[in-house]
Amino acid sequence: MMIHPATAHFAIVLPVVASAIGLAYLINRDELYSKLSSIAIFFAALAMAVVWYTGSQAGPEIYDYLSEAGQAELVEHKELGLYLAVAMGIVLLLKAIGCQTKKFALEAVAIVLLLIVTAATFAQGKEGGEIVYNHGTPFKSYMILDTLSEASATAAEEESAEAKVEVYEEALEDIKLVDEELEIFYGNQIPEQE
Repeated sequence: MMIHPATAHFAIVLPVVASAIGLAYLINRDELYSKLSSIAIFFAALAMAVVWYTGSQAGPEIYDYLSEAGQAELVEHKELGLYLAVAMGIVLLLKAIGCQTKKFALEAVAIVLLLIVTAATFAQGKEGGEIVYNHGTPFKSYMILDTLSEASATAAEEESAEAKVEVYEEALEDIKLVDEELEIFYGNQIPEQE
């Protein structure tokens, strides 16, 4: 079971929440906001570590189903995920030390770094979506299965071998048309027919 897509949403939302609370702290310097932002950063760091781990488990499961460009992007996605998890851990450490020692400057540095990590997390989420939708085949697989199942049922009703072949040729043409439509929809270049 692949839980990476579900955990990824937490790794995107929690840094945003932590950033909002952190900015509120920078504006009013209230000790309550300092503690709340530290707690929010803790949960964001935890989510980032969990999403990196679940992604490391999911990556090998989908690697073979990706295009060559998608496989390369998946490797980059995994590396950036690790960097983000480590960076969020550093942000948490700096923020916790700043909160405990009541060093506003250290907390401010942590919050600025948090904003950078949050922005990078959005880029990481976009890349993850591209891996699935531009390079993966989840929708195509379902479409192919449905088309071939329908062709099989129709071909079973035909008596001549020539008619059966024609049914499967039509199914193949349908699959090619839908494939081209999906590629255009996702902004991919359509491979030239041989």
